[in-house]
Amino acid sequence: MRIILCGFGVVGQSLVKLFVSRSEDLYAKYGLKPRVVGVFDSRGSAVDQSGLDLEKLIDTKKKTGTVKNYSKTKNALSGIDMIKNLDAEVLIETTASNYKDAEPGMSHITNAMKHKMHVISVNKGPLALAFPSLMELATYNQVMFKFSGTVGGGTPILDYAKNSLRGERITSFAGILNGTTNYILTNMTNGLSFDEALQDAKKKGYVEADESLDLDGLDAAAKLVILANWIMDMKVTMPDIDCTGIRTVTTSDIKNAAKNKCAVKLIASCNKELKVSPIEVPIDDPLCVNGTLNAIAFTSEHSGTQTIIGRGAGGIETASSILRDLLDIRKEIARI
Repeated sequence: MRIILCGFGVVGQSLVKLFVSRSEDLYAKYGLKPRVVGVFDSRGSAVDQSGLDLEKLIDTKKKTGTVKNYSKTKNALSGIDMIKNLDAEVLIETTASNYKDAEPGMSHITNAMKHKMHVISVNKGPLALAFPSLMELATYNQVMFKFSGTVGGGTPILDYAKNSLRGERITSFAGILNGTTNYILTNMTNGLSFDEALQDAKKKGYVEADESLDLDGLDAAAKLVILANWIMDMKVTMPDIDCTGIRTVTTSDIKNAAKNKCAVKLIASCNKELKVSPIEVPIDDPLCVNGTLNAIAFTSEHSGTQTIIGRGAGGIETASSILRDLLDIRKEIARI
């Protein structure tokens, strides 16, 4: 299967390492032989229609900081150039999420679909701003659009709600969808001030380069949009979310919650309205997880409430979700 990889940061590199470490297993078990024909990072690109040497690609990135030095002929092809000029079945979009105009991911995804490529995205920006129209475009071009890594990283939240609860009608859901804010609030519960907890999270590399994505609830809101569209068949985008972050949470809020045998958590919920805000959650509630964990509770008509808990982020976890999506696409192509 020929693949174009957009972005070669932590997730992209983790994915390629997975391809290398599991190559025999993937072929023996699933008949999948991933062949990366093009990849780019912020400084350049590497292209080989017969398939790039993945170990050399990782090594080049590690030693020189860019895939541009993969071959002697320095490549400056953009993602759009690759989509237009390379033969590939699948585009994997891992560039940074942008909630202003969703670029460059939006252009990569729409162009790939128009060129009849299946698309896997872990970039939340395009889905947060244009989920309904992207699904329509995929249907129109008869391609598959997969995005299980956009919510929950390696924890299969979207898959669980769509497949494990098949036949059930989910009436509402609520959850902790951002591990960074959960880590900060957990540390505040343990006695740190907001600023101290934020600095600690930054030191550990948990905070996005643009901290407002975490602190102002934008990341959680984007995931809420994806969940509401995918699971509840809504037609919503980011402006439909009532969103409040955690910057206003004080030490006294934390102490008051503790008196009520609760903890303050940033909860994204879909009930009668779509909302992201810090609220008190009882400490004996399954949703009340600590550290960087994510948790989401689905309430359905007949099965009651079920909670799924897992690690929400991380390079290898997100890469494993891309691999799941790739295997789904491989299975569908084989069926046709």
